[in-house]
Amino acid sequence: MTVYALIGDLVGSRRSADRRAVQDALADALAEADRRVPSVDGLHPTVGDEFQGVYPSLGAALRATLVVRLLLRPVVDTRYGIGLGERAVLDGSRTPALEDGSAWWSARAAIDELGRPATRRRRTWYVAADGATSPCPPDVVNALLLCRDALVDRVGPTAHPMLLAGLDGSSQREVAAAVGVSASAVSQQYARGLGALRDAQALLDEALGGG
Repeated sequence: MTVYALIGDLVGSRRSADRRAVQDALADALAEADRRVPSVDGLHPTVGDEFQGVYPSLGAALRATLVVRLLLRPVVDTRYGIGLGERAVLDGSRTPALEDGSAWWSARAAIDELGRPATRRRRTWYVAADGATSPCPPDVVNALLLCRDALVDRVGPTAHPMLLAGLDGSSQREVAAAVGVSASAVSQQYARGLGALRDAQALLDEALGGG
């Protein structure tokens, strides 16, 4: 079965004074992300600081990485490897299931790419397995991700709840009411890049099946 596997990793969480709080925040964020962007069978923690999930489309996987990052950004930063390929469930009786396949190998290769010294400031990477047909060339996807993730950093934490609300299709006035700020404050953040982030994600959703 061809899918998009996602492996996520907490960045710098071992330096946290309260590791339990970080893990609790992760569990809450994954549950909320699954509500907003449903995965195939649940986005869940695995070992240590990692978590994973499987998505039916590239757009959904990309949207999920943005949602989880925004939810967790006040507590810890995150990075993601997305892999396109085959998924094989070797033992479905386990929780989580024991799996293998080129989708997972590709996701691992993607997140390993982010661990190199030259790429450690990057936050999302996409790899398609040999022979897999990607709906968009991986180089193009990664170019978009570099810009998206850098802009998320640039707009800053104050804007992140606004972007989360905006991703659901809310108007600027509705975003202001949901976040508890003035409409003028939202308008200023949209002008600084928040609107571009929202619109770019909407275009990705339309082109790649994001939700």
